[in-house]
Amino acid sequence: MHRRLALVRRPSPRLADGIVTHIARSAAVDGELALRQWQEHVDVLRRRGWSVVEAPPADDCPDGVFIEDQVVVHGDVAVLCRSGAPERRDERPGVREAVEAHGYRVVEVEEPGTLDGGDVLKHGHLVWVGVGGRTNLAGVEQLRHALDGHRVDMVAVPVSKVLHLKSAVTALPDGTVLGYPPLVDDPSIWPQFLAVPEESGAHVVLLGGMSVLMSASAPRTAQLLAARGHDVTTVDISEFEKLEGCVTCLSVRLRG
Repeated sequence: MHRRLALVRRPSPRLADGIVTHIARSAAVDGELALRQWQEHVDVLRRRGWSVVEAPPADDCPDGVFIEDQVVVHGDVAVLCRSGAPERRDERPGVREAVEAHGYRVVEVEEPGTLDGGDVLKHGHLVWVGVGGRTNLAGVEQLRHALDGHRVDMVAVPVSKVLHLKSAVTALPDGTVLGYPPLVDDPSIWPQFLAVPEESGAHVVLLGGMSVLMSASAPRTAQLLAARGHDVTTVDISEFEKLEGCVTCLSVRLRG
């Protein structure tokens, strides 16, 4: 049986300076609490059977903890992203080495393409890529080219109401797509769309089988998913949510 690996990166001491785009910068980010929440998130992954791979710290990069944005993995390919936010491009060093160490073939997104991993939602052979914020069509085409031969169907979808596509929607193990309707540009893109009652309820990390990880700030959605037969684990990520982060942003699931 393959090991289940999760790539993570610890928060920068400058986390509170992270970029905020679609929400108001409200209460100050508590760096010490954020570090404790990040550690609890890592501990939960371990308790649920995941081996944690820690990328080198990026202490000068406030948003470096949101490692999902730096790399998209599929099959044996790891696509190193080129963020549409130029100030986030210094986060990439160290990620290449982390994925190469686990046997991935690395492809880099190059100018004029931009791509953030948070804009890429995968389920089976389907890949949806959000366009309109941090990711452009040139980035989508470079991702499509990188995944040639992997038999994926890639669909570009509009994103205008949130930072990333996966800020609006994620997918359950059966392919049902969760979304908070006020923040989804076009729910009809997904035939199996399930509206959830909380913004952070749209964000799930698949842990294997029917198990999912989600934010503690979506208790009604957690109840909804539990009633549908899912094994739900919640974590408090309040400090990251102040920076438009969600539970999906904090890790990348790798092959064993």
